[in-house]
Amino acid sequence: MTASSLTAFWAVSVLLVLVPGADWAYAMTAGLRDRSVLPAVGGLLLGYVGLTAVVAVGVAAVLARTPVVLTVLTVLGAVYLVGLGVHTLARPGGTPELAGAAPAAWRRQVVRGAGVSGLNPKALLLFLALLPQFVDRTGGWPPAVQIGALGLVHMATCGVVYVCVGVLARTILRARPAAARVVTRISGAAMVVIGALLLAERLAALR
Repeated sequence: MTASSLTAFWAVSVLLVLVPGADWAYAMTAGLRDRSVLPAVGGLLLGYVGLTAVVAVGVAAVLARTPVVLTVLTVLGAVYLVGLGVHTLARPGGTPELAGAAPAAWRRQVVRGAGVSGLNPKALLLFLALLPQFVDRTGGWPPAVQIGALGLVHMATCGVVYVCVGVLARTILRARPAAARVVTRISGAAMVVIGALLLAERLAALR
């Protein structure tokens, strides 16, 4: 793998990460409600570790060719996003959930973040379509190792952007509780809408 291919992939990765979506919504909610945004972002990155591993071992291609499995994955991801969005809408207050930084609370944020990114079938298909395009098949590193390296580049980009999103949301809105509640509600609504669209798209594909 050449430095130019890594740079090209990084440029594409940055553009993709800068597009707001479920990850942004979750990072913003964590920034407004949690004592630290790091567990939530760590969870998002953990989900991408799983997706990278799935693509590296070739499982993603099988899933993409198996409508039933992809449908189940889509439904699970959509229901998870909708449920998390409803939970966020039901508790829009800016009071940190991680009071005392209890380990159980940290683990809960990590698991939620991993679910947001790891159960997103759009992200799986994106990884399947994108990562192999930057693999050098003329020699050098094995393809699985190259995909792993590309995944690490994407995760590093995600980590920087999502931490900034969460921290900026907290910094800008900390002294504006009403605005913070509005942004939290918008984030929750975004997760509900994204989940509903995923579910509607998959159901339409079955017809």
